[in-house]
Amino acid sequence: MQHTYASRPYAAITAIGGYVPQKRRTNFDLEQVCDTSNEWIIKRTGIKERRILDKDLATSDMAVMAIQDLCLRYEKNLADIEAILVATSTPDVMMPATANIIARKLALKNVWAFDMNAACSGFLYALDMGASLIESGRYKNVLVVGADNISAFVDIKDRSTNILFGDGAGVVWLEPSSENGIIDAFMQSNGDGREFLNIEGGGSLYPANNGLIEVEKKYIRQDGKVVFKQAIQSMSDACNQVLSRNNMRIDQVNWLVPHQANKRIIDAVGKEINIPEGRTLSNIEYLGNTIAATIPLCIWENIKRIQKGDLLMLTAFGAGFSWGASLLRWAI
Repeated sequence: MQHTYASRPYAAITAIGGYVPQKRRTNFDLEQVCDTSNEWIIKRTGIKERRILDKDLATSDMAVMAIQDLCLRYEKNLADIEAILVATSTPDVMMPATANIIARKLALKNVWAFDMNAACSGFLYALDMGASLIESGRYKNVLVVGADNISAFVDIKDRSTNILFGDGAGVVWLEPSSENGIIDAFMQSNGDGREFLNIEGGGSLYPANNGLIEVEKKYIRQDGKVVFKQAIQSMSDACNQVLSRNNMRIDQVNWLVPHQANKRIIDAVGKEINIPEGRTLSNIEYLGNTIAATIPLCIWENIKRIQKGDLLMLTAFGAGFSWGASLLRWAI
């Protein structure tokens, strides 16, 4: 079924910003703390280093710096912001929402601000929600943030996770457009993957009572083989669903921007959907998996390669399991 949206405006990305910490954790650093090697990590993941946030900073700090970067680059006025949607699995605190904290740090007094947790799929989920706010006509300036301080939840001695994850934040500004913007989105979740990728400690089931959470529940854990297979299948299916229901072909897509989970997953998804060679954007080599921040950071770092009017396919897969794809016409 082809979707037509003549009756509503597109939600267009009119500005983008990003922030990554200065501190680097290289493969050689990891060789010192666990049984691994630079060669093995590169072969398995394509990652050489990842960024690590300072201990006295939190997710909101990275988000604020990404928003400030956006405003500086695109001469945007913070006072115009009407809503802030923050996709994160690593909020500053259990409550209030990290989006509230960001609003305070930016001195915004009257803004609708809330968090969304869909793990590595979070940015796409929040982008779809932000687009809906624009399409409804109720909002004209919406910030969608993807930010995670995931290193705070990584067991430095666990080589199944310490090789993958890094910290960062990316943000986009959404506004109405009559021409370019988000064409369609396909989001899914089934709850079948809870045991294969999770951080169990700190919630209401395993609360942080006086800081005494069982060690194995404090950190992110994953079954790499299960996640690997599901990620490829789910992201590929989501991309094909979006293309099919909009009567489009993959060769019409200028850029595939996949979640930066693993270089082998990125390559496999590209192969599964038959995207032409050279049209997949990636920055995993030096940032690793930054959870909800990977897609906006990947676009931000490759911004000079993307032209106004280009067709972008975004796709992600995360804990839950959750996954999806978004098709958009670039408006900058």
